[in-house]
Amino acid sequence: MALMPPTDAMFMLPESREQPMHVGSLQLFDLPEGAGPHFLRELYESAIAEPPQNPLFRRRAYRSPATLGQWAWKDDDQVDIEHHVRHSALPDPGRVRELLALTSRLHGSLLDRKRPLWEAHLIEGLEGDRFAVYTKLHHALMDGISGMRLGQRALSTDPDARDATMPWAVAPGTRSETSGSASLSPLFLPKALLGATTDAVGLLPTVVRLASEGLRSQATALPLQAPRSMLNVAITGSRRFAAQSWSQPRIRKIGKAADATINDVVLAMCSGALRAYLQEHEALPESPLVAMTPVSLRTDDAAEPSNATGVILCNLATDIEHPGARLVAIRASMLAGKKAMRGLNQNQASALSAVIMAPMLLNSMLALHRFSPPAFNLVISNVPGSREALYWNGAKQTGIYPLSIPNDGQALNITLTSYDGQLHFGLVGCRRSVPHLQRLLGHLEDSLSALEEAVL
Repeated sequence: MALMPPTDAMFMLPESREQPMHVGSLQLFDLPEGAGPHFLRELYESAIAEPPQNPLFRRRAYRSPATLGQWAWKDDDQVDIEHHVRHSALPDPGRVRELLALTSRLHGSLLDRKRPLWEAHLIEGLEGDRFAVYTKLHHALMDGISGMRLGQRALSTDPDARDATMPWAVAPGTRSETSGSASLSPLFLPKALLGATTDAVGLLPTVVRLASEGLRSQATALPLQAPRSMLNVAITGSRRFAAQSWSQPRIRKIGKAADATINDVVLAMCSGALRAYLQEHEALPESPLVAMTPVSLRTDDAAEPSNATGVILCNLATDIEHPGARLVAIRASMLAGKKAMRGLNQNQASALSAVIMAPMLLNSMLALHRFSPPAFNLVISNVPGSREALYWNGAKQTGIYPLSIPNDGQALNITLTSYDGQLHFGLVGCRRSVPHLQRLLGHLEDSLSALEEAVL
């Protein structure tokens, strides 16, 4: 057994019925040529025939007096694979609308803490000779980049391959299954505290510099600087999910013309959409919205899946009407955030990120959004995926749409994944707090078109 590192345990502490702390993925597949009527049934039967070989999928969270009340992992030797892997079908006519409605319901339910914290749903009946797979894993198990890499290892770039397996059956890497977890040895805590103290001393000048520059600069976004908005309210446990894809070359062309990154353009695209959405509801704040944008701190591609993510706060410039000027402001804000991270080791970058996220975590547990400004208005995350088309036993993956976590006080999350020349956006919001979420998809397209007109 092993204590959870703080970067994992932080996702266990604020979880509630209103705020499930799992991340998900909706993958679309074309049925392979010649697939029979029982193709998905056969895939399901092969899936439940493969017990978890990867220890990650056998981990169960627990805490007790022996752990001094801290969250820890233990191995579950009685994994009920049929509980975790499920076979579903869409109601007629099997449109994307029915798929998104089902996915919304699945994403709103809590994972059972008495079992390993993951589920996979094979969904048939999607129009156009397609099927879908929805998976969800607790964020305490891994971050989005880890989940993406694990899923890719279970697929193949060969359309003729028929030996693809399930993510939970993929053998772990070279590192120990307790890698990234804290041993319960009594020597661990003093050693960890000494290391943390050393890193904290090195971090202090950066925190002071960041605060000083933020007070002088319009570009730097600081915690608690975000305005109140209709997105920063209490949430329920019910979710609504909207998804759409855009051409990556189309977005890259704008970035090249504006000397900006793809991620800068994506943030500007989201900024324009949010500005239009809030104007539509007569709720656009005078001050610019602030987005929390996760950045990977992973240094070892072979590392076991875990959480190794830092954060940057980005000024979304929603107070600026001209789309080109908004992109310039967003680019400057992201450069300022990256500058603050530069020169820090992973522990220091994690600590700085913890300082930025602390108000959000406190709010999640204490509902502080009722009394204080939000730490930021929403999360916008970009997770890199495969550049090549992938196949699962001959079935081509045509889309992969991420689903992340709305928080109490941050009722909307926007996450996207790059895959095979496309950017696949997944928008998750509280059904009550974010009305007509699907309209944001139209605003995203309008915002992208406006950026093209302004920059190209």
